[in-house]
Amino acid sequence: MLRASLREVSAALKEGRVSATELCQRCLSLIKSTGFLNAYITVAEGTALKQAEESEKRYRRGQPLGVLDGIPFAVKDNFNTAGIETTCASNMLKGYISPYNATVVQKLLDQGAVLLGKTNLDEFAMGSGSTDGIFGPVRNPWSYSRQYKEKAPPKSSSENEESDWVITGGSSGGSAAAVSSFTCFAALGSDTGGSTRNPAAHCGVVGLKPTYGLISRHGLIPLVNSMDVPGILTRCVDDAAVVLGSLAGHDPKDSTTIQDTFKPFELPNLIDVRKLCIGIPKEYHAPGLSSEILALWSKAADLFKDAGAKVIEVSLPHTRYSIVCYHVLCTAEVASNMARFDGLEYGHRADMNKSTESMYAATRREGFNDVVRGRILSGNYFLLKQNYENYFIKAQKVRRLIADDFVKVFGSGVDILLTPTTLSDAVPYVEFIKEDNRTRSAQDDILTQAANMAGLPAISIPTALSKRGLPVGLQFIGRSFQEKQLLTVAKWFEKQVKFPMIQLEEVKRHDCSVFQHQKSVSFL
Repeated sequence: MLRASLREVSAALKEGRVSATELCQRCLSLIKSTGFLNAYITVAEGTALKQAEESEKRYRRGQPLGVLDGIPFAVKDNFNTAGIETTCASNMLKGYISPYNATVVQKLLDQGAVLLGKTNLDEFAMGSGSTDGIFGPVRNPWSYSRQYKEKAPPKSSSENEESDWVITGGSSGGSAAAVSSFTCFAALGSDTGGSTRNPAAHCGVVGLKPTYGLISRHGLIPLVNSMDVPGILTRCVDDAAVVLGSLAGHDPKDSTTIQDTFKPFELPNLIDVRKLCIGIPKEYHAPGLSSEILALWSKAADLFKDAGAKVIEVSLPHTRYSIVCYHVLCTAEVASNMARFDGLEYGHRADMNKSTESMYAATRREGFNDVVRGRILSGNYFLLKQNYENYFIKAQKVRRLIADDFVKVFGSGVDILLTPTTLSDAVPYVEFIKEDNRTRSAQDDILTQAANMAGLPAISIPTALSKRGLPVGLQFIGRSFQEKQLLTVAKWFEKQVKFPMIQLEEVKRHDCSVFQHQKSVSFL
């Protein structure tokens, strides 16, 4: 049952084949036994079981609130949750309990979904590995899969097996690991430069970044206001569409959300791609792109071509400036947003009484890690009066050119862009930490952050296993507010590639229900 899709479980709850409490207990039990993954920061066992009991009563009365009633979900620990600690994996917010729920969390709870807990991340979502939070790194569930273990080279007795595990990607690594290891059916992440799509690709799950303004940011602790978007992590495209349907729409508490009413949609089962035009941006053949992913990207393009779609090479000429532009704008907004953490209103406060200034300084020194402090310093430098025109304003102009590139390509008749999500499969943790956070983020965000700067919807779809037995994802970028078309194409692609299901011994032991493994069809 834990390996079923969200819709399948919803049907099972309706038919009484499983109860909401039983489902919740199974997930909680699996969270405990997969604790070594470090996917969760806080597990809200008591409240989750209470919510599951309420859901069970509604099902008994024959009055479920909808498809999500009784469905266990997890939330990245940078969304506010009333009564449950929200830490952003930082000493600055350790022990902070918000008085209100983020709009997206409230919407899921209003539809009867069961909140299991808060997931791990890089401190304040600044990173691409989920390795830099105060609660330690998140381990990729695929490190413990049969597929990875079978491909791993034989170990000499002196080698430590512990050093083998690979990263989840980030910064929503906890949410991606939670969905990938079957401890929940959907999870919320955030996506500022690729923080939902990157870990989705590394953990073999679906990661959706909706159009900027489609989903409310109220209650998401801000990183970069002009790019942050709540992200959705699920095990299949249909499930992502269900969650999107319950979250999208105007929120009076977030002035950047659309005014129009959003109509939830169901994706068709029979999809004809012959009328589609798929664009392959040549600039995404980026330095450092592995030959394996390049071959996979090319194979995916052929898949569309063979099905009758028009596949053309397109150019997004300003892509090469985008990572530098993103760095300037991101750090500038970070510097502004992090100013609120001063030890006066909430969060950590240093025990320093000399002066207000010394208290501010000590609070921020103790509360933030080097990564956050580094980004604040960079951002403040770019915002200095003498630098403002040369950096911040220039970056804003380049951002407009990057957005215009997408407008021109979509205006020329292209429906969807197909690109890689990451440069390679997940790297071992011991390799990942050899480079600093800023270098890693610049490398890892290179294929994803342009969609954030242009505010476009994008989705990462698990495509195949690499030669090392690890997931590889490809990214589809759609037109603004055309999520239905984007998800329809993604669903067709998902059906064609038949990505193999992760084989985890832990899950097998917990899930005694009969479940047919998906055939492991190699797309390579």
